[in-house]
This record gives sequence, structure tokens and C-alpha cells, in this order.
Amino acid sequence: MGAQLRVYKRRIRSVTATKKITKAMEMIAASRVVKAQRKVAASTPYARELTRAVSAVGTGSNTKHPLTTEAENPTRTAVLLLTSDRGLAGAFNSNAIKAAEQLTERLEREGKQVDTYIVGRRGVAHYNFRERKVAEMFTGFTDEPTYADAKKVAAPLIEAIQNETGEGGVDELHIVYTEFVSMMTQTALADRLLPLSLDEVAREASPKGEILPLYDFEPSAEDVLDALLPRYVESRVYNALLQSAASKHAATRRAMKSATDNAGELIETLTRLANQARQAEITQEISEIVGGASALADATAGSDR
Repeated sequence: MGAQLRVYKRRIRSVTATKKITKAMEMIAASRVVKAQRKVAASTPYARELTRAVSAVGTGSNTKHPLTTEAENPTRTAVLLLTSDRGLAGAFNSNAIKAAEQLTERLEREGKQVDTYIVGRRGVAHYNFRERKVAEMFTGFTDEPTYADAKKVAAPLIEAIQNETGEGGVDELHIVYTEFVSMMTQTALADRLLPLSLDEVAREASPKGEILPLYDFEPSAEDVLDALLPRYVESRVYNALLQSAASKHAATRRAMKSATDNAGELIETLTRLANQARQAEITQEISEIVGGASALADATAGSDR
């Protein structure tokens, strides 16, 4: 009984130490997700308005450009997958990876060659373990991405969309990231960044009664689109990085809260088992004492006779 009681006490100390760690991680994630939410709220209007500006330019001109013109027979596409550098975030990374794999399968069924770009060590590890080819990988900044990080990620994508497919370029650009909906809801999304769907943007604007403005282009619509292309891709990538970071912190907070609650329940169960073991040990000791006293009394009575 004594050995079993020591085992319970040792496990209680171990689980208590783990509970302190998960509680601290929960509090850190909670503080980070608030900052990430503010950055998302600050960057989203700029990305939305830039998209509307590109749509207005594309609608008001007949210029063929990678931003707004779809290839007649697209043969090659790029997929940017956003994951995190760290785990302990529930199904955050697995959901994004699953969405990317589903998108890749769909594009390959359409006869397109897919070049995969990955942000985050978790996604890189997943693809390396399965020996899948990765065009570019970026790590080390997923918790707190900056605009400079977004420019670094967007640079090879912009170069690929501007080149011909025969020279290693792509016809389409897709991005897979986790959208931050609320503290309890984060959704893995697969969006096509380029070419921009003008009809889709128009449908999004029409319910709000918005009308895309008319522009005069100087020196030409093509030059305007050339100038807007890198800014559009960078702003969308930056917003997606911020959305992914906020979603990761929210998922970590939820996972660590669940771990802390489970540790508390386990401590209660182990404490109850330890009390039962201690009570059984005390009962056994009392029984041994009573039995020994009774035997001693019988032996004394026999010797008197």
C-alpha cells in the first residue's frame, strides 16, 4: 500500500507541474491573440480596398494582365500554404495541410502542375517527411509576422506569375490559410489570389450597393496594373499571415485551456485514489495493531492459567 501511495503522490506532482506550464502557455496565447486581432483589423481594410482598386482598373480596361486575365489553357499553378512554426495548437496545422492537399489534388485532376510554397516549420516537416517537392519554404516568423516577412514570401510568387510557364512561371496563384472568425472558430480556406476574379468582386460589392469607380489611366492601364501587382500580392499575403497567426494563438489558447482542465481533473482523480490508498493503509495498520493486541492478550491469559 505504501508503494502505491508514493506512486500516486509522484504522479500528482508531475501533473501539477504540467498544469502550471499549460496554464502559463494559455495566458501567453491569450495576450498574443489580442495583439494579432488588432493587426488583422488594421490590415484588412487596406487589402480589401486595394482589391477593389485592382478590380476597378481591370473592369475599366481591356488590357491582358496576369492580375485580371485568365490563361486560356492554364497548365501550371502555385499554391502557398500557411502553417505555424510551433505545435500545441490542436488541429490548426492539420486542417490547413488537409485543405492544401485537397486543393492540390483538385488542380492535378484538372491537368495542372502544382508548385508548392510553404510558410511554417510544421508544414515543411509534413512535406519533407513524405518526400514531396517544395518550391520555396519560409520559417521563423509565423507567430508575429511583419510586412517585411510578407514581402519576402510574396517575392518568388510575383516572379513566378510574371514569367512564362515555359520559363518556370505559373498561370495561377492560390493561397491556403486559416481565417480568424472568432476566439472559438478558425476556418481553413483555399483562395485564388491570381488572376483576380472580377465577377466575384462585383458580386461582393453589389449587395452593399457599391459601384466600382471609373478611372483614367496614365500612362496606361497596363502600367498601373504592373505597379499594383506586387502591392496586391504583398497585402493579401500579409493579411493572410496575420489571420493565420491570430488563428494559431486562438487555437493554442483553446488547446492549453483544455489541457489545463484535463490536468485539474486528473489531479482530483489521483488525489482521490491516493486518499483511498492511504485510508486502506491506515485501516490495515489498525487491523494489524488490533490483531497483535488480541493475540498478545490471548497469550498472556494462557500463561496465567
